[in-house]
Amino acid sequence: MAKLAKPPGQRLVKQMSTRTKGLIAAPVGLLLFSVGLCVFSAAADAKYAGAPFRQWFLWGAYSLILINGGLLLFGQAVRYRAQLDYRRFVRRELKKRDREWSRFRQKRKTSPTKGEA
Repeated sequence: MAKLAKPPGQRLVKQMSTRTKGLIAAPVGLLLFSVGLCVFSAAADAKYAGAPFRQWFLWGAYSLILINGGLLLFGQAVRYRAQLDYRRFVRRELKKRDREWSRFRQKRKTSPTKGEA
């Protein structure tokens, strides 16, 4: 069975850092959400103006796709941000633990033991 070709941007996105993905996903998600709300407003206006059912229904469906896509992208950006914050927290805690451990080891090396005094 032949391998399916990967989408052209998949490798590019995979190589991006979490920070970059979050910085791209947040504004794009907000933009999609805003455009979806505008299209939804246009669909409502078309409905109340007496446009055919198919026209305003399709505009409304398209707007819901945009709104949900924007919310999903923004949610993904929040997830990336949470990952970054958690990584930062873990790194700080590990550094703090290492500093305390090295101080403890220095104290043991420099302080005389009971048998030597």
